[in-house]
Amino acid sequence: MKALTADYAENVKIIENALACKESFDIIKKTLKIGNDEITLFYIDGFVKDGVMQKLMMHFLSLSSLSEKGDGSAESFIRHCVPYVETESTADLHSMITFVLSGATLMLGSTFKERAIIIDARTYPARETGEPESDKVVRGPKDGFVETLIFNTALIRRRIRDTSLRMQYISVGESSRTDVAVCFIEGKANKRLVEDIKKKIALLDTSDLSMGHQSLAEALIKQRWYNPFPKMRTTERPDAACAQLLEGSVLIITDNTPEVIVLPTSIFDFMQETGDFYFPPLTGTYIRLLRHVVFWLTLFAVPVWFLFMKNPGWTPQSLAFMHPKDLGELPLILQLLLVEFIIDVLRLASMNTPNMLTNSLSVVGGLILGDFAVSAGWLIPEVILLMAFVAIANFTQRSLELGYAFKFMRIMLLILIELFGVWGLAAGIVLIAVFLTTNKTVTPKHSYLYPLLPFDGKALLSLFIRLPKSKKNRF
Repeated sequence: MKALTADYAENVKIIENALACKESFDIIKKTLKIGNDEITLFYIDGFVKDGVMQKLMMHFLSLSSLSEKGDGSAESFIRHCVPYVETESTADLHSMITFVLSGATLMLGSTFKERAIIIDARTYPARETGEPESDKVVRGPKDGFVETLIFNTALIRRRIRDTSLRMQYISVGESSRTDVAVCFIEGKANKRLVEDIKKKIALLDTSDLSMGHQSLAEALIKQRWYNPFPKMRTTERPDAACAQLLEGSVLIITDNTPEVIVLPTSIFDFMQETGDFYFPPLTGTYIRLLRHVVFWLTLFAVPVWFLFMKNPGWTPQSLAFMHPKDLGELPLILQLLLVEFIIDVLRLASMNTPNMLTNSLSVVGGLILGDFAVSAGWLIPEVILLMAFVAIANFTQRSLELGYAFKFMRIMLLILIELFGVWGLAAGIVLIAVFLTTNKTVTPKHSYLYPLLPFDGKALLSLFIRLPKSKKNRF
């Protein structure tokens, strides 16, 4: 790309051609006469604060020349004649184009020579910072991250007023040039971890981050398609993100997405929820223990029941009621797998159903399909009861990725038990342990099973017991 020169008219043509102003209706070029001098503004319609720019233009037109209060250079004009806080001068043509495409205003002046002024009076279309639908709490603040990077950094700054808080900017994507911020607290976050994350992001070779944080994660992580466990943890809650920062975590904030990546990640981090900390320690501990028990039951309850059904003599007398009187027309393994798939069909249908019909479709569809299947002998009530419990219990934690990972592991256990019985269950448990141990995340040097591997007793205890805030605890 050709660099700017000392010729003002030539510079205007260079910027006009680089931005293709004549081919895009929303890229505006506006020229103003200031005495015998002239300035040209370039900006994108819809990205500038109209009121601010109108006042600035009126102020510029009131001047007699670009050198009225200085020597006419870009730096002197900023100091004396630009009454706005976010301004800078630059001679880097690539930076000029990037700033304009990001929403800032570029000003060329007939006396500025090869330099230009960037006026960062941009604004983005944004929704209100309402509570995230997927991460609600009974008590606590009701704000959440939005799709605008600067709004999200402000929500964090509002809660952590510490000079050690760092927000370091990186532009990613040859085409999208997406704004990414690496956020951490100096002195609390691991320096090597921070440098490793920044280096990985800076060296990314990708054209765009069209899917926001998900595109970034897929570009950062070496893919292992056969391992379904989530490679990263995200949050849409500023209070949860700030708690993680204060514990030494690193945040990756991506423009155009309300989900903030929290690093490092371990499997046990998904078992903690923000709401635990808005209740007294005793109540928070009870909720946390209940979540652990119920969620792990979603993985093992159905396979263990299926193993008992295949081996009736192994069932304790006290659990004899678990044996159905009639096993139905289809084999149990097919019944269990069929319900697994039906649950996902209902979930997908509800996601694409208009809001006013979502609840009724899910309830009526489940009742009709379940009643018909039992009447026709395809399914037995015990299978529907167990799978209904599993479907509901999956929502005791908010990560859909982890829920699907457990679903795939549960299906694997059922198939192995059908083929090899109790040895299949043992082999399945070993395979799950291997998947967890070998799962690679954005920060592969950190164990996915921490604080179990490497063992940290205090950190492990805090996963199950909600300690008072006065105590040093891991969120």
